[in-house]
Amino acid sequence: MNKILKISSFIAIASLFGACGGDNMQRVTSPDGKTLLTFSLSPDGRPLYSLQKNGITVINDSQLGFLLAPNDSLYAGFAITGVTASAFDETWQQPWGEEIDVRNHYNELKIRLQEQAGKRRQLNIIFRAFDDGVGFRYEFPEQPNLATFEIAAELTEFALAVNDSVWSIPAYKGEYYETLWTKSLLSSLDTVTTPVTVETADNRYILIHEANLTDYAKMNLYPVGSHLKTDLTPWENGIKAYVSTPFATPWRTIVMADNLNSLANSRMMLNLNEPSRIEDTSWIRPAKYIGIWWGMHQEKYTWSQGPKHGATTDNVKKYIDFAASHRISGVLVEGWNYGWDGDWVTNGHQFKFSHPYPDCDMDTISSYAAEKGVEIVGHNETGGATINYENQLDMAFAFLKAHGINVVKTGYVNNLLDKKERHSSQYGVRHFRKVIETAAKYQIMVDNHEPVMPTGLQRTFPNLMTQEGVRGQEYDAWSQDGGNPPEHTTVVPFTRGLAGPVDFTFGTFNFDNPVHPDTRVQTTIAKQLALYVVIYSPLQMASDLPENYEGNPAFEFIERVPTDWAKTVILDGKIGDYIVTARKDKHSNDWFIGAITDENARNLQLNLSFLDKGKIYKAKIFKDAPDADWKTNPNPVLIQETEITSDSDLNLYIAPGGGAALWLKAEN
Repeated sequence: MNKILKISSFIAIASLFGACGGDNMQRVTSPDGKTLLTFSLSPDGRPLYSLQKNGITVINDSQLGFLLAPNDSLYAGFAITGVTASAFDETWQQPWGEEIDVRNHYNELKIRLQEQAGKRRQLNIIFRAFDDGVGFRYEFPEQPNLATFEIAAELTEFALAVNDSVWSIPAYKGEYYETLWTKSLLSSLDTVTTPVTVETADNRYILIHEANLTDYAKMNLYPVGSHLKTDLTPWENGIKAYVSTPFATPWRTIVMADNLNSLANSRMMLNLNEPSRIEDTSWIRPAKYIGIWWGMHQEKYTWSQGPKHGATTDNVKKYIDFAASHRISGVLVEGWNYGWDGDWVTNGHQFKFSHPYPDCDMDTISSYAAEKGVEIVGHNETGGATINYENQLDMAFAFLKAHGINVVKTGYVNNLLDKKERHSSQYGVRHFRKVIETAAKYQIMVDNHEPVMPTGLQRTFPNLMTQEGVRGQEYDAWSQDGGNPPEHTTVVPFTRGLAGPVDFTFGTFNFDNPVHPDTRVQTTIAKQLALYVVIYSPLQMASDLPENYEGNPAFEFIERVPTDWAKTVILDGKIGDYIVTARKDKHSNDWFIGAITDENARNLQLNLSFLDKGKIYKAKIFKDAPDADWKTNPNPVLIQETEITSDSDLNLYIAPGGGAALWLKAEN
């Protein structure tokens, strides 16, 4: 990630305070002066913070600190021993993303604390105030009385000033974050995972999440009144984290946005991660791919060996031929290796990551793909057996690299890793980081399924391309509740999508389901197209069988839509109802627009003033036909062409459960 501007200035070093005196209140404002964070110590030395925007309190005094194991505490009896204030401003470039340039502009306040009795341990708290919100983290300096220790609980809280509505999913009910997001009053929440999106009564938004989750447990939240208190995902033994000093926790982040466009375009989480550790990122390339995957969910193929085995040499060649003919750069091959036979979820240790099945000749497949200009997307399902995977990790990635494969989809289909630890525990976080770092060593990109929730790590390791962590399109193949309801994809962009790229795997054109007739994709075809713009991922899958695309003119949009962007604009929307997203192609002056709705039909009027002034665009519009309906008639798509400019107004009819996808090709 090339730095194109960097200005860093330390503007003040506050006076050091004595052990028993000094100013116990400190403030930091955002660069635009609209956000004010106040730090204070209570009379008994408890660290607190509060937050205001535009003079209005967003978060009341909220506790900070820790409980240590066994029966120890680090949250009271402190005095301020030092304060450092600084400012920072840079603009850096993403190798891929929703925009090219990211401004990282903040004012920082670092508070040094020390216990005034007992072990006299030290704890630093760092606050960064951005124009779009604040982030803060704890630092444990190296010190004799706090070298290696166990965290029993993190006491961070978010005492929101108003009991507003919150979009959330439960932390411990459901698997891999694959749950429908729901809206409820803050005070009535279960224990939920972050991100949580607060929708205020005056149509503003607050996003609470974390950044740079490194060697620590995932943060969850539970309510006490309108206060949200931290609950870290534990190890099997109940310990939340094992720590050795010096150590810094993840950043706790609070984004405050006046509209959905500002919410979606906050880059604070990325800015709170470290710059890229990969110097040469030329091998990291966004792409589209198809895969031997949907046919398995439809039971046309199997992952394991047998008469319906999907990943045979001949079948993979057919997918390669289709990809080469339709501007699709990759083919995902699942079920190619030993380990899929029998109960692989229970016996994930049986997977072998460099041993193909006999009817899957990887040498022939990789050579054929190279001749056709198509890349193979590898697949490593672990069944949650992380020890088995780590023991083979270098061998597995060396095997992929030897066959010209530089992207792998990893999977962890098991409630517990190694039958004992949660995915979002410190145990899981450590494993996922090891996989990402090892993949970077072999110049392999990663699409991580059943992950820990993203926290912006793709800035530091841009080979971490995308992750699942969502109730994706596979639920439309087999879920007993009938599939994802139409509103689901209007919620995801402003909840899970704000945590990072989402591998949702849309692109279904055939809505028949011979295996589960009562379960199906609950959209129109036009909405399937629009989702490629609405839900962001640098790796996008066209999930259906190739034969369901052949001869369908709507497939042209999937062929044309990019996966790497120069700019993103949310034109309109309401969480849970509808959304209209526009993105500019990184490698041309073309724009693409996706509009989707819930179960209700809508007539939308698009303001196109975001387009380049003076340019004429040839618009190719893929939209629902007048008689389209997700439930009764999902297939008909109208394809129209017209010329538009930034002064044009465009009216779109969106059918129930439907959408519209637009390709605006710059003509001058």
